[in-house]
Amino acid sequence: MEVQVELSRIIINESSDQQIIVLKERGGQRSFPIVIGIVEIFAIDRRLKGIKPPRPMTHDLLDNVLKNLGTRIEKIVINDLRNHTFYAKICLSRDGQTMEIDSRPSDAIALSVASGAPIYVAEHIFDKTAQ
Repeated sequence: MEVQVELSRIIINESSDQQIIVLKERGGQRSFPIVIGIVEIFAIDRRLKGIKPPRPMTHDLLDNVLKNLGTRIEKIVINDLRNHTFYAKICLSRDGQTMEIDSRPSDAIALSVASGAPIYVAEHIFDKTAQ
């Protein structure tokens, strides 16, 4: 089962290359952090603040390419956690066909923010991240 989540917090520490985003269950109380890179955190932060760069960033470029190919991003799913590493997939649709693309969660979330696609988390991840 998948649970829809939203970006709850973004924690930027410019003196470190490890940044933190917190995903929170929509309409619930469960949440967990994911450590991501500085490039992805700035891409997410800029997009959330409505700051448009003069040229498309990588995630904007990918979103534009997908749209021009007639492909829709249906959702992003954080689907696994193994050895302290999160895994994700980007779920796409085109002409009635669906596709799943393996992705780092940070890239998938940045793409979600660029495209407006919803983010989901597999239920078992909440169990693994519960304290």
